Amino acid sequence: MAAKRAAAREERGGDRTVATNRRARHDYDILETLECGIVLRGSEVKSLREGKAQLADAYARVDDGELWLFGVHIPPWQFATGWGAHDPDRKRKLLLHRKEIDELMGKSQQQSLTMVPLSLYFRDGRAKVQLALARGRRLHDKRQAILSREAEREAARAIRNAQRWRATG
Repeated sequence: MAAKRAAAREERGGDRTVATNRRARHDYDILETLECGIVLRGSEVKSLREGKAQLADAYARVDDGELWLFGVHIPPWQFATGWGAHDPDRKRKLLLHRKEIDELMGKSQQQSLTMVPLSLYFRDGRAKVQLALARGRRLHDKRQAILSREAEREAARAIRNAQRWRATG
């Protein structure tokens, strides 16, 4: 019994991804990523541990010298009622050092970049957000990215087939 508990604790202690924003890599050119802590309420943590969260339309913004995450939907935990429940779409504070916040604010204002969350996960029992500094893609940029990705796949496939042919021939 104790071994089962220790194994479960070890499994919880490692990195565990709760939600990813797959659309962000399609819509934006990712320039820089960093890891942020996130301020959550108890029922939000319980809901995240069940793997419920959506990052689809989320973004981050600096307001009054603090970094805030908007648009993340964390549904209420099923057993939280009354004062224990939370607003699923409230803004959430992100935790970074002052120097990092100032640097992000400067880059986003000067170069007109967007701060987009890429993933929400647990590291050593604490909820973290992988935040990206990104530049929005236009439609032709998206098409170009798809074409280059397909060209890379085709080249890799040709190399793999040539190696197989040499190995058997």
